[in-house]
Amino acid sequence: MRIQAWMADLLLILVTAFWGATFPVVKNATDLGAGGVPTYWFLAARFTLAAVLLATFFWRKLAAAPLRTWAAGALVGLFLFSGYALQTFGLALTSSAKAGFITGLCVVLVPVLAVIWLKRKPQPQAWLGVGTATAGLALLSLNADLVPTYGDLLVFLCAVGFALHIAAVSRYAGPHDPTALAVIQIGTAAVLSWALHLLDKGTVTPGVSGVVWWGGPANVVMAWLVCGVLATAVAFLLQNVLQPYTTPTHTALIFSAEPVWGAIFSYILLGETLTLRGYIGAGLILAGMLLAEIPLGSKAPDVAPGD
Repeated sequence: MRIQAWMADLLLILVTAFWGATFPVVKNATDLGAGGVPTYWFLAARFTLAAVLLATFFWRKLAAAPLRTWAAGALVGLFLFSGYALQTFGLALTSSAKAGFITGLCVVLVPVLAVIWLKRKPQPQAWLGVGTATAGLALLSLNADLVPTYGDLLVFLCAVGFALHIAAVSRYAGPHDPTALAVIQIGTAAVLSWALHLLDKGTVTPGVSGVVWWGGPANVVMAWLVCGVLATAVAFLLQNVLQPYTTPTHTALIFSAEPVWGAIFSYILLGETLTLRGYIGAGLILAGMLLAEIPLGSKAPDVAPGD
């Protein structure tokens, strides 16, 4: 079946719903005080499950992938790992609703990276979006003494990692087989997660009594399955396959829905809400995302993957 742009957009919206649902789920699963597991172990388990599932279906593509695809996938995987590691640590120190909106800043950061890496001159609305979203971030994350919380800072750095990931997928998903690229990047994230968990704990076990791969607290098992299957294996496969069929502008605009899903699921699953100032800040972040991607006047052509 020929994939149309509207089909790719619709499926990418589904991807953002998967990602938005993970904010409260991961926060709960990595809460050590509530029987959760260490951050690196959870990431390793999540990425390993996803990599094994994808490799099972696409092992021929993986075996046929040239060295340059492995190198590109490893680089994309490094950015993917940095985003998730920083996000998961940050979730332990801030609310999942706030984390969703701060993570969404990666959409606004993509035009900045486009100047440096993709050699694309951002349109004026991109800078307007950056300024608006920055004001929203300040309202959402700064305390009364104008100092951001440590958790919010970690989540902001995770947004930088995810912005690099979006730019890297736009750069490499076209010239390389998307299924092989998806398996390699997720496998790279799994290897990095296991390495850091071993350095931290000295064992492949989570180090929490009663928690093993196939059992343990229901919140950990549910998070592992939801994150490993839907939010990683399915979501990143769809992103790598579909992103070449739409434009980087559409992709970034669609991804701005993720924090909205995150806030919805955080309220449903954890009962989290924001303060009035927080809601205003979240609204400004969303406005900044939209301003950064909606063309004002003439529009420069999008950068095709691999350009």
